[in-house]
Formats: sequence, C-alpha cells, structure tokens
Amino acid sequence: MAFESLSEKLQNVFKNLRGKGRLSEADVATALKEVKMALLEADVNFKVVKNFIKSVQERAVGQDVMSSLTPGQMVIKIVNEEMVKLMGSETTEISFKPGNEITVIMMCGLQGAGKTTTTAKLAGKFKSKGKKPLLVACDIYRPAAIEQLQINGDKQGVPVFSMGDKHKPVNIAKAAIEHAAKNNMNVVILDTAGRLHIDEDMMNELIEIKENISIHQTILVVDSMTGQDAVNVSEMFNSKIGIDGVILTKLDGDTRGGAALSIRAVTGKPILYTGVGEKLSDLEQFYPDRMASRILGMGDILTLIDKAQVDFDESKAKELERKIKKAEFDFNDFLDQMHQIKKMGGFGDILKMMPGMGGQLKDVDIDENALSGIEAIIYSMTKEERSNPDILNPSRKKRIAKGAGVDISEVNRIVKQFEQSKKMMKQFSGMLGSKGGKRNKFKLPFGL
Repeated sequence: MAFESLSEKLQNVFKNLRGKGRLSEADVATALKEVKMALLEADVNFKVVKNFIKSVQERAVGQDVMSSLTPGQMVIKIVNEEMVKLMGSETTEISFKPGNEITVIMMCGLQGAGKTTTTAKLAGKFKSKGKKPLLVACDIYRPAAIEQLQINGDKQGVPVFSMGDKHKPVNIAKAAIEHAAKNNMNVVILDTAGRLHIDEDMMNELIEIKENISIHQTILVVDSMTGQDAVNVSEMFNSKIGIDGVILTKLDGDTRGGAALSIRAVTGKPILYTGVGEKLSDLEQFYPDRMASRILGMGDILTLIDKAQVDFDESKAKELERKIKKAEFDFNDFLDQMHQIKKMGGFGDILKMMPGMGGQLKDVDIDENALSGIEAIIYSMTKEERSNPDILNPSRKKRIAKGAGVDISEVNRIVKQFEQSKKMMKQFSGMLGSKGGKRNKFKLPFGL
C-alpha cells in the first residue's frame, strides 16, 4: 500500500517528539531533519521538501509551540496542517457546464498509466451522480484501447462512441459531440492516445483537439508508481497543453507516494481522484486532509464511512442493530457481515484506515482466505444451527467439520469466537459516531 514506508518513518519521528516534556529548537531541528529524509526517500520533489520543512520549522519554533504543555503534539499538528496545504487544502471537484449543456472532458496521459480504465471508472462516477456520459474512443493507434473502452463501458452501463482507427481523433471527437447532442447526453469523455514517452506528435494531436473543440476540462492520468517521473510528466503536459487536474493511478501499489505530495506544489493543479485498485469502482475522490491523515498514521475514518455507506445495505444495518440489542445475532448475520467486508475491499484495507492501525499491521499477515474457511464452516451448518447456535453439540460440530473439510477444533474456535463477538458488537455498534448529523450505519464484523 502506498505511503507505508513513509508513514512508518514519520510515526517513529513523532513517537520521539511525544516522549519529550519540553522541546528545544535543537529537538525540532533533529526531528525535521528526519522528516526531510523520509520525504526525500518517498520521492517527494526536493524543492517541495525544502519549502515544506522551512514552513514547518518557522511555525514549530514559535513561542506558542515551545511553551506549550504538549509541544510534541503541536509539532505533529503543524506537520499535518502543512501537509494538507501542500496537497491543496480543499477537495477539487470536476466542474460541469450548467443545465443540460454538453461538458467535454479530454483524458490524456502516457501509455501504461491506466488512462483507458480510469476513463471508464470516471464515467461510472458521473453516471452515479445523475449525469449521462458518453465515452469516446480517440486512441486510433492501439486497437486494444478501443476494445478495452467498449468492454469497460458495457460493464459501467455507459455507451461508447467509436469510428475505428481510420479517422483523425479530432474528427471522431466532433462526431461524438454531435451524437451526444442528438441522444440527450451531457458529458462527453474523450479517451485520447497515450505514448511510451512524451513526443511532439502526441502533443500536436491534443493541441489540435483543443483548438477545434471546446474542451471544458483536460484531465491528466499519471502512474503514481513512477514517483518523481509522474510529477515531471504532469509539469510537461501542463506547460504544453494546459491541464485542469490530475488523477493518480495505482496508489494501492508498492509506491513511495511522492507524486501525491508533489504534483499540486509543482504544477499548481489539483489531484482530483486516486485509483486504488483494478475494479471499475476503485476510484476515490482525493481529499488532501484525509490523505495527510493516512500518511501520518492517523487513519482515514471518513473514507471508511464513505465506503460503508455505499456498500452496506441500510435496511440490513437497521435489522442487525435490532438483533444486537435483543441478543438475537446469529450465524446468518455473521455471513452478511463477511459479505459486506468483501464488498468494501477486504479486511486488511479496512483496518489500515483505522487510526493507529497502519503501522501495527506492517508485519501482520492478514489472511483474507481465512474468511472463505469460516464461510465453509457456516455453510456446512443446517439452517436451524445457523439460527440457533446453542444447539451445536459435539456430534453436530463433528458433522460440520467434516462437511467443511476442517478439524473440529476450527469449528469450536469459530463458535467460541461467535459468542465473544455477540458481546463485543454492542460496543462496536456506535464506535464510529455520526457523520453529517446522521448515525453512521457501518458495523465492524464480529470476531475479526
């Protein structure tokens, strides 16, 4: 997962700061030197690091901080605030033309950054917001790109406009806009061609499209795993054709994350979304404050809640809460909980969003396959046994173990865990508080 190494190093620095009752300027200087090294190793642009450290130091050695009862925490607070500022402070939304006017969005980027998949992901986001998007295949050099866009468009339920590979991209784009107007579509998304590197032909093609078509938003897709190169690519595209924002892909991979901390400062353009997986739903809005919180090991409860509210069935949540209060929680509810975890991306990903858990999980091997083993045990139970676990005597457990292909000790462990979890769920039910004045419907799975 992105930022793990950076997050671990920063948490170690902050651990030392928290341990001190008072801070001297030398303490702050030493801590910031370590922060500087951690950022550089994460491939953050060196000019960005220099300015970031300077800003933190100027604030951290002020009288209010040095005389504070908890100076270490004050320094951490400053680092967090400056990191948010570095990434843009406020979340930037992709803008649309008013009413039912057609908004034309041009997607661009290098080959291999995940541009075509991201374009389809974005169309799905727009559709869920009530827009009527049209995907347009403007990559005439890579036949697989047209097919890929059509396949992903079908999966998203979004139409794809294609004229094959014999027409100029600018003419395909013009025809697509006419098609959108005739068919009452209000967002046209152009998937343009990528190259292995920036070249003159590529830029001229994009410039020609912008000169002949009213492009409302130009969005650059960059691979975060390329680190500093992603920042250089962003800067080059911005200077050549002008971009309105960036989408960072592969932020779930083994990346140092420097691009996310550098792009806004270097280009002046916001990060709009981040790609966090291969599924077409794996595109997250970029929130600078939440990203800073993740990097500093403070978790990301708000994104966790967002995931839960999208994936967790509200009627089931209410019924589950009722059962917990009345102690009617059974193995059928256990299965429902496990299915919700799978929909939300996996238990390991969820735990990493919990405050303080990221660093603790570094050396913990979370076996997602273990959930399948638990499922097999529960599915080997009869309906009566699932609804009334109290009837599970030794002979029944033996039969269940045989059906699931496990040792009876595994069945005993799950049953014991279930009983403990019924008690724990009462505590977890209100754990995440509320959001926007409404009670959050997210429930942690018991026993996990």
